[in-house]
Amino acid sequence: MTRTWTPGTPDAALTAIARTPRLVVALDFDGTASPFVLEPMSARALPEIVAEVERLSALPDTVVAYVSGRSMDDLRVITEHHDDSPVVLAGSHGAQYWYPGIGLTEPVAEARDAERDDLWAAVRPIVAKYDGVEFEPKTYGVGVHTRGAVPEVEEAVFAEVDALVAERFPQWRRRPGHHVLEFSSRAEGKDAAMVALRAQFDATGILFAGDDVTDEDAMGVLGEGDLGVRVGEGATSAILRVGSPQEIAALLSVVADIRGAARE
Repeated sequence: MTRTWTPGTPDAALTAIARTPRLVVALDFDGTASPFVLEPMSARALPEIVAEVERLSALPDTVVAYVSGRSMDDLRVITEHHDDSPVVLAGSHGAQYWYPGIGLTEPVAEARDAERDDLWAAVRPIVAKYDGVEFEPKTYGVGVHTRGAVPEVEEAVFAEVDALVAERFPQWRRRPGHHVLEFSSRAEGKDAAMVALRAQFDATGILFAGDDVTDEDAMGVLGEGDLGVRVGEGATSAILRVGSPQEIAALLSVVADIRGAARE
């Protein structure tokens, strides 16, 4: 059963994950590390989250990763990521990875670029008809953002895009989210990212935090010794729930305090 965590309140699950021998802290970006903004590429992590990510990344046997549906190029922009960063990136819902000392790794290229370009060409004019709707080209697909649209517009544009894809691109994976509808040629979800991160770093525990439907893929593969944290409302299999990205910063601070003290 999910329980609500209040900053300043001791919690046995937080203490346990903070003391695991080899920890991966995996954070969704939009709505978790960053508040939602109308312009998707203007999203940035809260300064207090950046500070806690830096603290955690400096601790032994501790890795921090951003796990996002954004394509890698866009994810590196919004996370303000640089080539010597200790922070791992998992983009495109777990189809692309950037590891410190290694750089970008991604799957063998598919011969679907032409089909993706056809999808972009078909979706762009639909998006252009609606106020407050943004088109996002992705490495493996497309995203339609409605953060600036009224509910009636969101319903109409999603219905039109759904009909188009069902007719012309029926094999593409559909992913709904908070004011976004995505389609991808890749089958990977954030569950795949959890598996990859655990294997890459031999993690004994993963703390994953997310706020959206796609984040539940990751929650679903967490096991004993891991901790899932849901940001905001919605059905979840997470152990803890917090109310906002600001509370994620407070939670990370607790983990960093406990973990740092245990390694002094």
